[in-house]
Amino acid sequence: QLQLVESGGGLVQPGGSLRLSCAASGFTLDDYNIGWFRQAPGKERERVSCIGTFDRITWYLDSVKGRFTITRNNAKNTVYLQMNSLKLEDTAVYYCAADKYVYCSDASRYWGQGTQVTVSS
Repeated sequence: QLQLVESGGGLVQPGGSLRLSCAASGFTLDDYNIGWFRQAPGKERERVSCIGTFDRITWYLDSVKGRFTITRNNAKNTVYLQMNSLKLEDTAVYYCAADKYVYCSDASRYWGQGTQVTVSS
């Protein structure tokens, strides 16, 4: 069974950091385009950051550029989202998604269950 599991969310103060993990089972993440998405209460889901498979091209939402970094660890079959200088507006449920063919899309085939990130003083 193909599965994605996010972890690493939590409560953090503004300016703090978290590292989200997206671990895969049943398939090799390195063969897939990976995206991190988030959805805040009352808002639509938005793309946060993505990383391509062969070319490793990365993409970031403008509001997280310079603060978030997406990386792969193939040995652990995991993709990370390092989030620094967190702001109140980063509060959301964060999801990772994987697709072998589409890049950075809501149409990605596989989705995790999400992990809550709350930025609050």
